[in-house]
Amino acid sequence: QVQLVESGGGLVQAGGSLRLSCARSGSIFGTNVMGWYRQAPGKQRELVASITSGGRTNYADSVKGRFTISTDNAKNTVYLQMNSLKPEDTAVYYCRSTGLKDYWGQGTQVTVSS
Repeated sequence: QVQLVESGGGLVQAGGSLRLSCARSGSIFGTNVMGWYRQAPGKQRELVASITSGGRTNYADSVKGRFTISTDNAKNTVYLQMNSLKPEDTAVYYCRSTGLKDYWGQGTQVTVSS
């Protein structure tokens, strides 16, 4: 039913910027939270940023002031604007929809070179 398709990942130099997009197809019923997670090699998957249906946002301490999560309801899309990227931001980034059911995107690779 629900599918999350990510785009926007790539290879950038430290200090650069990327904007990730997560386009949703299918209906999500009830309240939900959209989030971006990342998983670096040999590391556990961690929450990067989230946004509620009401627009409340939350960020990991490591990305506060650098990343911004937002949504475009008309486009059924959630974004992650990533600025001042650091090599430690290198990871596969996943979009997630949490609500009655749990949905994950396929992941998009972000690589930040030093």
